[in-house]
Amino acid sequence: MHSVAITGTGVFTPAQTITNDELVAAFNAHADLFNAQNADAIAAGEIDAKPHSSSEFIVAASGIEQRYVLDKKGVLDPTRMFPRLPVRADEDPSVMAEMAVDAARQALGGKDPATVDLVLCAASNHERAYPAIAVEIQQLLGTSGFAFDMNVACSSATFGIQTAADMIRAGSITSALIVCPEICSAHLEWRDRDCHFIFGDVATAVLLERDDNLQGPHFKVKSTRCATQFSNNIRNNDGYLRRTHDQMDDRRDMQFMQSGRKVFKEVLPLVSKHVAAHMADEGVQATDLKRLWLHQANKTMNDYIGKKVLGRDPEPGEQPNILQDYANTSSAGSIIAFAKHSDDLAPGDMGLICSFGAGYSVGSVIVERA
Repeated sequence: MHSVAITGTGVFTPAQTITNDELVAAFNAHADLFNAQNADAIAAGEIDAKPHSSSEFIVAASGIEQRYVLDKKGVLDPTRMFPRLPVRADEDPSVMAEMAVDAARQALGGKDPATVDLVLCAASNHERAYPAIAVEIQQLLGTSGFAFDMNVACSSATFGIQTAADMIRAGSITSALIVCPEICSAHLEWRDRDCHFIFGDVATAVLLERDDNLQGPHFKVKSTRCATQFSNNIRNNDGYLRRTHDQMDDRRDMQFMQSGRKVFKEVLPLVSKHVAAHMADEGVQATDLKRLWLHQANKTMNDYIGKKVLGRDPEPGEQPNILQDYANTSSAGSIIAFAKHSDDLAPGDMGLICSFGAGYSVGSVIVERA
């Protein structure tokens, strides 16, 4: 069995941002328009009026203050409220691949892409069914070996790390890029007050290599663990069978949906138990962990998990949050936190990367600074 290390990370950040105030102004204008157009049905009790949102509500519910998006104008158009991305010719790079290549090149840090054996595109919503986005990324980067797509929703990055790490441990490959291009703005229902503020766009990349006396700073992958438990409480019913149902209208279930209270109640114990068991089996004590890089879905959820894992309230810096700037970026969130808040750890310091989400799914990676 070979040892595995994380030797590079990369984060592609879109140029455009939407603040809470900007989003609320657009949403409230949309709500007013909807209520005016449906005044009779609302008065008759046939449908509910759309309530206004507020920046205070968003921060209290999530801790999010802004989000990065690929297209700001379309999202903030009260008559539209979703991004407008130009159609690209088949011979042009796809949007997901273009984002992923940027992050991957950062993760490579000047290393020859041809030395990479595997590209794994792990994301919650892929731009197309086939050919695989990962194979396109492989071609654009010039990596060797093979590539494939993976979707475990918000846990895709940690599941991807375990998949690639297992291959490296077994000796079938020596290196891998796990890329997470997340265009969450395209599957978010921006017209729903309960979730219109949740997501943003980003792409991350992690380079894994066989740890054969590696030189330079890196993180040893000490252990990985994944788990799933089926639930419908986070769901998106869009897919290639959609036209077979003869329902091509604007169905609500064709975008992101969740039963927030149920998710909160059910996911937090699942994640806490998973992480505790992983640490116990590996002989890792709470006092051994210098850093927690958690899935960036909700500040309250992260605070709860951090307290459960450490047995106390996390100190400033022990559990970095990036969702106030990036919002929820699905699989990419924990990797953004890791990429931006790991350089200060000293050799021998240990930390834990954890992601969780639809499925339900949860993945954890214990690492040690070398």
